[in-house]
Amino acid sequence: MDGSRLPKIAITDIDFETLSRLGNAALDSMPEVAEELLGELDRAKIVLERLAKPKVVRMGSTLSYRTEDGTERRVTLVYPADADISVGKVSIMTPIGAALIGLSEGQSITWANRSGKRQMLTVTSVEPPPVDNVDEAAKRA
Repeated sequence: MDGSRLPKIAITDIDFETLSRLGNAALDSMPEVAEELLGELDRAKIVLERLAKPKVVRMGSTLSYRTEDGTERRVTLVYPADADISVGKVSIMTPIGAALIGLSEGQSITWANRSGKRQMLTVTSVEPPPVDNVDEAAKRA
């Protein structure tokens, strides 16, 4: 991601702890994505789960985003074990998953896909995760 124009992001304390472990564990097997995720965590403002704003992308959030070519997509940000792109479940351990975490409605970010092509997306809506799903998903991560 382009460090000079990165948007401010916020991540819950629970997501931060779980994603830090996940990113560090993946440094050998998936170094590019792990480093991208850990970089996002390093620059994020950490907020208590109970104080998290509902319109910020966190684990389990369902969100819509628009790409620079106008394509709209609706996805849910999930842990790798729950990923299934055919039903819109995007893993945090993908370039786009790492780019989405912590963004708020209206924010844009430029990210590089797996082939290295740089793309910009804008988050257009965010639905917070169901409360019971947050705890269960974190336990499986």
